[in-house]
Amino acid sequence: MHLLKEKDKPVVRVLLNAGCCPRCVLRFCCVGLQSTYRQSYKDLMKELTDFARECNKPNAETEEENDPPCKKMKLEETEDFVESDKNGTVTKPTQECPTVQKDEPKTCVVCLGVLQHFCDKDFAKKMSRVVESANYQFSSLVISVSLPAQLSVREHAAWLLVKQEVGQQDFSSGKDDVIQIKEAYKWIIHPLISEELGVPSPFEVSVAFTHSETDGDCHFLASICSTCFKPAKNKQSVFTRMAVIKALEKIKEEDFRKQFSCPPNSPETKCDVQDIQCLHAPLYVAGRYNKYSRTLPQTPWVIDGERKMESSVEELISEPLLAVFRAGGLNFSSSGREDVDVRTLGNGRPFAIELLNPHRATFTKEEIKNLQQTINKSSDKIKVRDLQIVTREAMVHMKEGEEGKTKCYNALIWTEKAIKTSDIEFINNIKEFKIDQKTPLRVLHRRPLAVRPRIIHTMRAEFLDEHHFRLYLKTQAGTYIKEFVHGDFGRTKPNLCNLMSTVTDILELDVEV
Repeated sequence: MHLLKEKDKPVVRVLLNAGCCPRCVLRFCCVGLQSTYRQSYKDLMKELTDFARECNKPNAETEEENDPPCKKMKLEETEDFVESDKNGTVTKPTQECPTVQKDEPKTCVVCLGVLQHFCDKDFAKKMSRVVESANYQFSSLVISVSLPAQLSVREHAAWLLVKQEVGQQDFSSGKDDVIQIKEAYKWIIHPLISEELGVPSPFEVSVAFTHSETDGDCHFLASICSTCFKPAKNKQSVFTRMAVIKALEKIKEEDFRKQFSCPPNSPETKCDVQDIQCLHAPLYVAGRYNKYSRTLPQTPWVIDGERKMESSVEELISEPLLAVFRAGGLNFSSSGREDVDVRTLGNGRPFAIELLNPHRATFTKEEIKNLQQTINKSSDKIKVRDLQIVTREAMVHMKEGEEGKTKCYNALIWTEKAIKTSDIEFINNIKEFKIDQKTPLRVLHRRPLAVRPRIIHTMRAEFLDEHHFRLYLKTQAGTYIKEFVHGDFGRTKPNLCNLMSTVTDILELDVEV
């Protein structure tokens, strides 16, 4: 049942005569009741045609004010729409009216068949079979639609036609008030697919349409608004939907009418379904890891296409996750990072993994616990604890305020000059020691050149022999410990070499987080 008023009748007539499908007519009349679009094509076409053929009521404006907005339209057969004079002569109305199509409907000049041929249960079943064959696990559903860019051009042409034929006073709706094709399509197809798959409505099923016959509809815009169409590496065509919409916002009405037919010409073919794809929203898994190896990088170590280490913390953790979640990829992040030769002890470093397009999404606590055990049994180089599925917000929170955190380190120090216990006792009394660190040479290839102030909160020295001692540090997160010890050719000032008046270097380093 439509929510159409007397003032909508000229709009309905113009659009039906121009070759628009009934659902596009409803869109231009700004009908926002979703169930209306779900009626069959045949019923909608008949109802709209009968509505358009009704004689205008003399007191339309008065009735519009007094009548409720929702009125049921009387359905009449097409053959009955005739008028007779007193002599019985049959005459047609003065205004041209559309005829109900008995056979296969012609392709709509605006939506190019999207709202005609791809909104029924048969197409919903086709999409559902694609989903089922992809073997995803999900509990909710989102529909995504990709339309040919030329549909925006055709819709603009239809809007200008209505504006011209009906008149500005009788057609008060703005272009932005027109219901978008995507929205109308989702209103129709979403319940059908949800019913087929047995789910309520972050799983996404996307359908992409193309229409090669009308691909050239957009091309005239490039000569008028060339700045809107710029080549992009990841785009096959410059005529993207957003670029076309941007150009339509800039072009003058008279220029558009000179270049493009209003109404659009009637196509010979309907849209084609280019692709149906499934995509699950990312899932996030977090925990803490300990690293016990001094030959294991945090992430895959590849230089100039050559792998330097056989594995990494990221891979040892993520490979079992990818297999169990059946994900298409991942993004690994952590609260800080350690060098390949640095062990991570204590409670472990917080990490989070974004699993992309997972096919499985639901796990019990016992299954997550078993997954953690699987990771820990796979290697003696790492251990994982507190593994859990988290929200995206929790992942973001892990990265917040990193430099405000503190870290504890345990370093084995070598000194060039022979030392005794008394030579290092002064270190124990150093508190809130401020240093400036210019970007270390070893990370200059991946970090911008800058001088970063850092604070060493406390230090404690433990004598081992005349050339070695252990140094325990509590520092601001982000402090380069190795550079503080050896000075990095004077790029960290002051440094341990300055404090001890001898060359010092670091042999081993552990971080406790």
